Amino acid sequence: MSSLALDDEILMQVEKPARYIGKEINSVVKRPESVDIRMAMCFPDVYEIGMSHLGIQILYDMFNSYEDVWCERVYSPWPDLDRIMREREIPLFGLESQEPVKYLDFLGITLQYEMCYTNILQVLDLSQIPLLAKDRTEDDPIVMGGGPCSYNPEPIADFFDFFYIGEGETRYREILDIYKDNKVTGGSRADFLRRICSLQGIYVPRFYDVSYCEDGRIASMEPNIPEAPKRITKNIVTDFDGVPYPVKPVVPFIKCAQDRVVLEIQRGCIRGCRFCQAGQLYRPVREKNVDRLKGYAVEMLKNTGYDEITLSSLSSSDYSELKELVDFLMEESGEKKVNISLPSLRIDSFSLDVMSKVQDVKKSSLTFAPEAGSQRLRNVINKGLTEEDILRGAQLAFEGGWTRVKLYFMLGLPTETKEDVWGIGDLANKIASVFFDTVPKEKRREPVQIVASTSFFIPKPFTPFQWAPMCSAEEFLDKAYETRQGISSQLNQKRIKYNWHEADVSVMEGVFARGDRRVAQVILKAYEKGCMFDAWSEYYKNELWIEAFRDCGVSIDFYNTRSREKDEIFPWDILDCGVSREHLWREWEKAQREVVSPNCRKACSGCGAAKYGCGVCVRESEDMAI
Repeated sequence: MSSLALDDEILMQVEKPARYIGKEINSVVKRPESVDIRMAMCFPDVYEIGMSHLGIQILYDMFNSYEDVWCERVYSPWPDLDRIMREREIPLFGLESQEPVKYLDFLGITLQYEMCYTNILQVLDLSQIPLLAKDRTEDDPIVMGGGPCSYNPEPIADFFDFFYIGEGETRYREILDIYKDNKVTGGSRADFLRRICSLQGIYVPRFYDVSYCEDGRIASMEPNIPEAPKRITKNIVTDFDGVPYPVKPVVPFIKCAQDRVVLEIQRGCIRGCRFCQAGQLYRPVREKNVDRLKGYAVEMLKNTGYDEITLSSLSSSDYSELKELVDFLMEESGEKKVNISLPSLRIDSFSLDVMSKVQDVKKSSLTFAPEAGSQRLRNVINKGLTEEDILRGAQLAFEGGWTRVKLYFMLGLPTETKEDVWGIGDLANKIASVFFDTVPKEKRREPVQIVASTSFFIPKPFTPFQWAPMCSAEEFLDKAYETRQGISSQLNQKRIKYNWHEADVSVMEGVFARGDRRVAQVILKAYEKGCMFDAWSEYYKNELWIEAFRDCGVSIDFYNTRSREKDEIFPWDILDCGVSREHLWREWEKAQREVVSPNCRKACSGCGAAKYGCGVCVRESEDMAI
């Protein structure tokens, strides 16, 4: 076992040394000579963010369950250590072994959000691995990417050897076995990539050629070797109860974004919001057996010492056994003083009853996500939430003792009008009025506070809005100003606080979300100019990004502000996420007609996910047969 990669002098110079020393509770250390494959899983952001990510914990646990594999963790060094490592030429290292990443077999990078792309280059650079896949030799690790952003990998395709499309519990064992066999038979790096590209869900960019039309649109994307499929189908877990789950997650030494046990209760969402990428990518909805979840909860609390547990899901209210699970956790954790966190709840009488049980001592704020200020626009985005639902939920919340409500909206949605924007202030005002109408003056322990927050709409791949134009930064800011004006004009304006997102960052995210391979040169140029930690507002440098686009001759407007035709070839069309393009186009047309689609439990919309034969699709088929 190696000593620490950083000496005491360096650790004393950085803000949080515990980010870099490893040896946390439940971390896995193996003898290098006892394994055949060494790898690292990287979250390209600071330790506190990466340690809060469930996906890495799942893969870390799964890989280390293999006797022939040792998987370590890597995160982006914070700027203070980044500077020192460059000055002293210290290579980036795995937390467990404290040995350089460049000597491992694989470096896996999870792609959770687009604004981490320059941090991917930071990790490669500090690891002393060539940034471009074409420049790597037989001595360099295989660099692989996965996660939600891999569903349009083209803007970062030049930096990766391959992408794993879909859920990670299904295919990695095959990949590792092929790697071992390729090594034994003396195969090259290219031989390995050629062999795995025929596996389901594996995309090797070098084996595909892209051509462009004169106007800049994609003309074709075609495989250049016979082993590469014309279309790559995502990997999906069909037996959601049968896959491994990390009951001994690594416990960090320092406070992280999520300092608690995370219990994934289901995957996917039945709601079909037209702006939501996750709701499409993770179809069909699959639930975890409630008895299995009870066992996981008890074991994880025992193995970590945490005093809080959160139920993870895109829409927790839709988990069919939620009441039984919460009742069990309340009984189990009552004596141990364990808190229960329930994100992603729909605000209705059932959910508020559940929340009252877990928050009976201190009522924290409640979160509503109307997404749009008017009912017309909520129908456009298929939110499935009426103003009556929202106001009734607010009334129930105020009757239950809550006095602080957070509201989340998006600005710049397709078909949005000034009336829709002003509707944000109107809805916030109505909710404040419900408080005064519901709670008698003598029972108002503290004043009501409504916090309205707006983000800017970004069209995402594999959503009905992938054809939609996106606003410019100036248009976004105009809409934020109109929103503030609308709130200022309300009777209860003093009870309403307004926050909005940065417009410049949203514009960049829009380019990365729907960009093609030509965007990679811009990302590389921006990194060379000093861009890094772009997801952190204090480090984001918009002027450098604009310079990079100008230097590379790449147009932001081409990717963001133009409308797409029905038959345009998208950079991500080479992938199959399980939801058909025909379904997405039908939903795009319904959006423009303001027609609402029912959720998956009410009626099947024929999205295509039924082909997997699992989850809600199977249940609905059985119900229809009965």
